[in-house]
Amino acid sequence: MTKFSNENAAERYSYIGHIYRKSERMQKEECLNLLSKELSDLHRNGYIHIHDLDAYGLTYNCLAFNIDNCFPYHEYEGLSDYRKILKLFNFYRELFVKIGNEQSGGEAFANFDIDTAKILTNLGVENSKDNLSLIKECISEFIYWCNNCHDRMGMVNYYITLNIGLANDEYSYQICEITIDAFSEMPSDVFKPNIVFKVKSGVNLEKDSPNYNLFIKSLMCTSKKMIPTYLLCDSKPNKGIDPKLLSVMGCRTRIVDNIFGKEGSIGRGNIANISVNLPRLALEIVNDNNIIDEDSKFEALKSKWLTIAEQVTEILLDRYNRLNKLDSSFFPTNSKYNLWIENFDIDKNVENIFRHGTLSIGFIGLSETIEIITGNKFYLNDKAMDMAYNFVKFMREYTDKCIKKYNLNFSLLATSGELISGRFCDIDSKLYEHNVLKKGFYTNSFHVDVDSLISGFDKIDKEAPFHLLSNGGCITYIELGEVPIGNHMALEEYINYALNAGIHYLGFNFPLDICNMCGSRGIFDKCDECGSDDIKKIRRVSGYLEILDQFTNGKYLEAKKRDVNYYDNSHRRS
Repeated sequence: MTKFSNENAAERYSYIGHIYRKSERMQKEECLNLLSKELSDLHRNGYIHIHDLDAYGLTYNCLAFNIDNCFPYHEYEGLSDYRKILKLFNFYRELFVKIGNEQSGGEAFANFDIDTAKILTNLGVENSKDNLSLIKECISEFIYWCNNCHDRMGMVNYYITLNIGLANDEYSYQICEITIDAFSEMPSDVFKPNIVFKVKSGVNLEKDSPNYNLFIKSLMCTSKKMIPTYLLCDSKPNKGIDPKLLSVMGCRTRIVDNIFGKEGSIGRGNIANISVNLPRLALEIVNDNNIIDEDSKFEALKSKWLTIAEQVTEILLDRYNRLNKLDSSFFPTNSKYNLWIENFDIDKNVENIFRHGTLSIGFIGLSETIEIITGNKFYLNDKAMDMAYNFVKFMREYTDKCIKKYNLNFSLLATSGELISGRFCDIDSKLYEHNVLKKGFYTNSFHVDVDSLISGFDKIDKEAPFHLLSNGGCITYIELGEVPIGNHMALEEYINYALNAGIHYLGFNFPLDICNMCGSRGIFDKCDECGSDDIKKIRRVSGYLEILDQFTNGKYLEAKKRDVNYYDNSHRRS
């Protein structure tokens, strides 16, 4: 029997998953065959990656639920508070399962604390001591389910994100606090769902703001478990936008602008995204003996990218048009609860709904690209930094032009390259020789190299300019050499610095090794307490935490590269 290698760190082997994977690969080939050979070869030959290829023309990517639109309040009539609470969280699980099989990507609550409190209030469930105790049990069980359920397609978790932090009354404050506490109290190997804390001045940022204690609780949880991550609502990319309308979907997807009406993420999602292999273009240029000086190479890079981007746009439009040929019956759960910004009707053209979504052009390997062109790391050289910024600006200007040209919500996505960081590098290594290929992976989006050794503050300064340009989503990570338990103040300092620098979304990475025999935590290959080498290593992979042994090959190599830095200061235990 052929055993498939992971394309996703969340995958776990099962019979159903095996059968799905076989049919998925056949489906991907059929989808590629829908395109001209010129376009399909871009994907096959590693110039681009069409994400969720098996879903081509069959569904959209991700969604932040418009949960209150058609909530089934009538189904709760006559039930006790106890039954209502249990039924609500069962409904959440059922919703994530059904939508998870109706779309290809992430599912999100834009305001989990506020939405849950509002629903419970409308159901007449009081925030009494007994009810809050039951709510905490239900949220704890929900978190445990998110972490351990690998039922989607028979092998993976559902990609769930809970945005919290803007609680505006006592009930929502308590829901937020319960969510943070429940996650914090879970064992270290419970690292899902993705929880995002929205940081907002006047709400939770300052010591005298009403939700500041929630912010501190969140930081203390992050210092143990790398979650929550932080959406900085007052940063330059988000300033002036109602923070309740902001959210993260999946690991970084951002949806705000909308040429068809109300802005923000609620009831909206990404339709599709395609990532461009930037280093491939640079490798072709430096192997062309006719292009010698640096400025000419940069102009050639822009020209090559533009040619690819125009073809990518053609694919995105084809995918979008094929999706709009479907009707509401293909989306039964969305239709029942009308989770999008507009209601689904059987006789309505779904284009009226999906036009509110985004079509994203993504990129990976900016660091390697600039190094190939200039011979310098962009974050260590001012001229290379200017080139990097101007190139991303060039890409953003193109997607902005697409909005006007096609009257659709195009965006530029700083891609998380879980599969493609290794896939692109592997393909390119067979064609070219260059130092950047030796490590076996490309750096995500515009990130500085994982072994850069620059300080967290310098990393923020170098990556912040790209956040304003990457309107389809992005994140900056601070790499910490040890678990920062007891030092949440340092995380707060980073967040304030990042906010002022212009960072839209911030996360913290540190090594978390757990002994499966005695539960000791720290940084080790062999447990200091009991001597066991049965160690579970939890690392960040493209936005999600996962167990290192499950990583795709490229991300495994990247994580090990980080560990070289981590283990320089090894054997510190939390």
